[in-house]
Amino acid sequence: MTKHREMQLIIKQYKDETGKRQVDLYEVAKWAVARGWPLPTPANPIDRLAREFREAAREEIEHDAKTGKPYRVNHAVTISQGGQQLTFWVDIDEAPREHMLKSLVNRREQMVGDGLQLSYDQDHWNSINPDEEQIDLPLDITDDVLWRKNAPDEKAS
Repeated sequence: MTKHREMQLIIKQYKDETGKRQVDLYEVAKWAVARGWPLPTPANPIDRLAREFREAAREEIEHDAKTGKPYRVNHAVTISQGGQQLTFWVDIDEAPREHMLKSLVNRREQMVGDGLQLSYDQDHWNSINPDEEQIDLPLDITDDVLWRKNAPDEKAS
């Protein structure tokens, strides 16, 4: 059994014991530790620092000089090299087309994966709740993106 599967079972046990159906995973963690679940080994300081740099890079936003619209500065591409997965980051203003295309396609694929899982989750909930008003969220988000792109700038008000 994988560690994550064991953790999923712990969550179910917590729910069974407490009777709670909406759970705070921080509380589940405290509950599990009190019952002997081992605390994780602290992260390697270099791994942690690299993760913090990754988060900082992902969060960096600039604004287009012509439109004033925000854009993400740093873009990642993961490649396989020597049997290892390596992630390289590049500034969008310095990125070669190949890097940007791969980065944008990867992010789009993440959206597709999220949309697929959303549809499975929606279908399941609807199937086990036939007497409730069915949830029907459209997966075509083109209009939503256009509306947000054209929404009034909150900073201007």
